[in-house]
Amino acid sequence: MTKSQQWPRTAVVGAGAVGGYFGGVLARAGAPVVLIGRKDFADAVNRDGLVLHRRQGIESVKVEATTDMSAVRDAELILFCVKSLDTASTAREMARFVASGATVVCLQNGVDNVERIREATDIAALPAAVYVAVSVPRPGQIKHVARGDLIIGQGSDKTEQLCQIFTAADIGCRVSDNIEGELWVKLLCNCALNAISALGRARYGDIAKSADARQLMERVVDEVLLVAKAAGVTLPGITDRTSGMAAAMAIATGMAGALSSTAQDLNRGRLTEIDSLNGYIARKGGELGVDVPVNHALFTLVQLAENESSGAAP
Repeated sequence: MTKSQQWPRTAVVGAGAVGGYFGGVLARAGAPVVLIGRKDFADAVNRDGLVLHRRQGIESVKVEATTDMSAVRDAELILFCVKSLDTASTAREMARFVASGATVVCLQNGVDNVERIREATDIAALPAAVYVAVSVPRPGQIKHVARGDLIIGQGSDKTEQLCQIFTAADIGCRVSDNIEGELWVKLLCNCALNAISALGRARYGDIAKSADARQLMERVVDEVLLVAKAAGVTLPGITDRTSGMAAAMAIATGMAGALSSTAQDLNRGRLTEIDSLNGYIARKGGELGVDVPVNHALFTLVQLAENESSGAAP
């Protein structure tokens, strides 16, 4: 972003851990940001500011927060950060207020959220692969554990401008000419780690140290790569189990102190995104005739656990 350019008016839809972090960092850099989230989160932010716990220390960032979706009305940049199971319903609610020319960027887990937004609305959202370890210890507070960078797709002036905006806010960002493959790399890592972290109540570093857990990860990685091959998807830098495990282990060691988002959801009694992770591989494998018993087993076990913790019907 050049000196002559101004920060875009930014709205974060689904301001939880991920949305709160990126929205907070943008606001800290000077961008006008509104966070749209749960009432307890919004109330805490409006009362005390958004409290960022980072390695550099604890800081309160002054930023507007609300529960009202109409707050996206004047936004030039919208960060779409809701849980994947809420993608379609939230997109439909948001679509009434999105200004013409606004840029919507998906900062979500899973590989098909952009498609689901397009199916539910006429919004042409941009996909991004997100790497960050964050949690919400209390409403209005974001604890940053590791990383905090994005990969966005190549192909338009918008992506280059977005990269400049994020970089200017000290958010690592790079542009890829194979964003579908990048999303699958993130999916592979999530499939290899999230369910194991949740079911084993283990942080990533503990998974990395366990020979048995690594063996289970290998089976997951093998199945994801088989499904990707059948789907005609090329994962950048990943061609086999060894390189796939290297990518997943880099996450496990680089974010050693993190619990997966799936584990955090189970701990809070909330529904998880497992349907868009191992569940997606289970469904896609079934469609393509690829046997994926380990991903299906992890998906099923997390679903049973979330039904128990949330009180949802099976």
